[in-house]
Amino acid sequence: MKFYATPPTHGSLANEVVHPADLCFKLPENVSFEEGALCEPLGVGIHACRRVNVGPETNVLIMGAGPIGLVNLMAARAFGAPRIVIVDVDDYRLSLAKDLGADEVVKVSTDIQDVDEDVTQIQKAMKGEIDVTLDCAGFEKTMSTALKASRPGGKVCLIGLGHIEMTVPLGPAAAREVDIIGVFRYKNTYPVCLEFIRSGKIDVKSMITHRFGFSQKEVEEAFETSARGGKAIKVMFNL
Repeated sequence: MKFYATPPTHGSLANEVVHPADLCFKLPENVSFEEGALCEPLGVGIHACRRVNVGPETNVLIMGAGPIGLVNLMAARAFGAPRIVIVDVDDYRLSLAKDLGADEVVKVSTDIQDVDEDVTQIQKAMKGEIDVTLDCAGFEKTMSTALKASRPGGKVCLIGLGHIEMTVPLGPAAAREVDIIGVFRYKNTYPVCLEFIRSGKIDVKSMITHRFGFSQKEVEEAFETSARGGKAIKVMFNL
């Protein structure tokens, strides 16, 4: 198995790419190329929600309102989550998360000392117990917050890989039987992604903030825009 975005294969920027036919999926008539391209990040959200069994009785907390946090928001809602709270440090991303369907958003700091205060804020915003936390950032603070905020017997899903090694409160989490579940990419998600998009259950195009053509100047500007972050969520090339 080869992943184009993992060393030693640094992406797939080429005139032609040969891909196994049995790993290709035909786009439904009402699904655009842009929407098809966004099945890749959406697949991460679909896989994560499956791993922790998100459904109509699952209150979901999402740590991080970047692109992966937002696709997890869409996926959780599509799977029927009745209440979703999303947390971030950035006002713009929180505003976008609210527009995309989050019930509540909570702005937090980056200071690890504020974890307990953040947990109180988050639990108040949820207005109920937190059954599942999807950590889409993967930092020491987000993981600590996730473990403390989730209810006894709840689940924390590690999606973001910000830090490889962290110091987190595992003892209290173990005593409360909080399950920690890992996610790495996805599997068997594209048919579900395409059906959710085809049916209108998920609108992935709402994540596209910038569009560019294929001239040398536009390509360079597109990569610079994506690298800067800021208000760039998904940057798209169009033929």
